[in-house]
Amino acid sequence: MSAGPAERVHEHLVETRGDGVAVLRVDREDALGALSRGMVEALGRYLARLRTDDDVRVLVLTGTGRGFVAGADIGEYNGVSRTAFDDYQRLSRGVFDQLAQLPQPTVAAVNGYALGGGFELALCCDLVVASTGARFGLPEVSLGLLPGGGGTVRLARAIGARTTKELVLTGRRMKPAEARDLGLLTAVTEPDELMARAGELAATIAAQAPLAVREGKRLVDDGLDTGLATALTREQQTLSWLYGTADAQEGVAAFLEKRPAVFRGR
Repeated sequence: MSAGPAERVHEHLVETRGDGVAVLRVDREDALGALSRGMVEALGRYLARLRTDDDVRVLVLTGTGRGFVAGADIGEYNGVSRTAFDDYQRLSRGVFDQLAQLPQPTVAAVNGYALGGGFELALCCDLVVASTGARFGLPEVSLGLLPGGGGTVRLARAIGARTTKELVLTGRRMKPAEARDLGLLTAVTEPDELMARAGELAATIAAQAPLAVREGKRLVDDGLDTGLATALTREQQTLSWLYGTADAQEGVAAFLEKRPAVFRGR
């Protein structure tokens, strides 16, 4: 994946692009990537623009140094009113939902601590690649709080209720090997290989027919909340619609002609 020049979309958020892949890096190494309100607001604006950007087929989200995102900036909680606290939690929940519902596939490249909101961000992504130095956890209980960005819900849907309860109620951290065994990770790499592996995965997805990729993501997500018969009907309807697209005709023709397909997203 070739990358273009970096663009700072916020004081602590940096984007690079290349070959249909956008890489958004949390650049707040001194705070292990902790999310301030300003960062969450900027992330929401970025995701709102990205969802209508046809030049980006895959988003990779990563961090800097020892931190992916080590949760919320707890200093911002100190002394604020309950109304202000609730307002921030609603903001965060909305932005996390934006990430989960992004039409483009998302890859979390977890380089270090993914705790609290950082773990929740990773859970919002479609695929997760982690370095051996990554750590995952929901430590909010040690503050007298609980996850508020979907941690109890998305994690339980991914790994089941019992293991989720144990992680939430103890606040302990998981190493990548355990997270992989639980089915949370796509791959585990050495730290210096993380971005290459995430980039390879993103590039492979970006090279596929973009309409089919987006519909595939949507069908899997929607199917989790839909009855079996309805989900199967929607799958058939989507396949029929895709067959009528120019990309599908190009894909079939390229296969028969033994040449690479050129997909244009239509």
